[in-house]
Amino acid sequence: MNFLNKMERKFGKYAISNLSMYIIITYAAGYLIELMAPAVVGYLTLEPGLILRGQVWRLVSWILIPPDSLDFWTIIMLYFYYSIGNTLERTWGTFRYNVYIFGGVLFSILGAFFLYFIMGGRVLLGTAFSTYYISMSIFLGFAATYPNMQVLLMMIIPLKVKYMGIAYAVLLAVQLIMSSWATRVVIICSLMNFIIFFLSTRKMYRYSPNEIRRKQAYKRAVHQSQVNHITKHKCAICGRTEQDGEHLEFRFCSKCNGNYEYCQDHLFTHTHIK
Repeated sequence: MNFLNKMERKFGKYAISNLSMYIIITYAAGYLIELMAPAVVGYLTLEPGLILRGQVWRLVSWILIPPDSLDFWTIIMLYFYYSIGNTLERTWGTFRYNVYIFGGVLFSILGAFFLYFIMGGRVLLGTAFSTYYISMSIFLGFAATYPNMQVLLMMIIPLKVKYMGIAYAVLLAVQLIMSSWATRVVIICSLMNFIIFFLSTRKMYRYSPNEIRRKQAYKRAVHQSQVNHITKHKCAICGRTEQDGEHLEFRFCSKCNGNYEYCQDHLFTHTHIK
């Protein structure tokens, strides 16, 4: 977290605001490509072997591959991801949300190259690496940050987000157990951003909604306390101010050296300061 704080002070101005909108735009572009030119998808996949042969655009173009086929429920889910992504950006801050998303992209690329070299460079990964698990990491991040928020499952059933997060985690665990080790690498690398942000640090609680509200309430209380303690008059003898009573009157003493103010009880009885 200290490292992120330093990075944010230095590079925070370059963070992309409303990143979730651009993610949805890439999904829309991917669906359009699948619909109008499906053969082009083969030139977009994350293939380390082809990247090393000069097709460097694949380092970026694979994020255009959408997580699922386009239908009504996919549109609902994309809107859901857009909403929770914006919520996370407002909660964590634009820079940290950028780091979270681009961290998932970077770890996916590293995982692809890891598989390529482990398999001796004789493998094509196809669409194994897509934005599916990055989208899932957005939801897992939201579930970890807002565990008690209630959503409507299938737009009908009220359910707390933490239970959906647990269901996702169980699904991932089953996939890890039942899949090949290559698929396990894909899953782990794609979700490494979530692992780092939530399981490898004990300080992420600072960005939970409850902690943020607590800090905001504390700042308001401190500010109000400071405002309430700013007074115009203060007796140099007893320390009383106009807040100690509306009946109190204060005057400066012309015989004292300096700006000394006294209440009516000590204006004529104090010892003059020379």
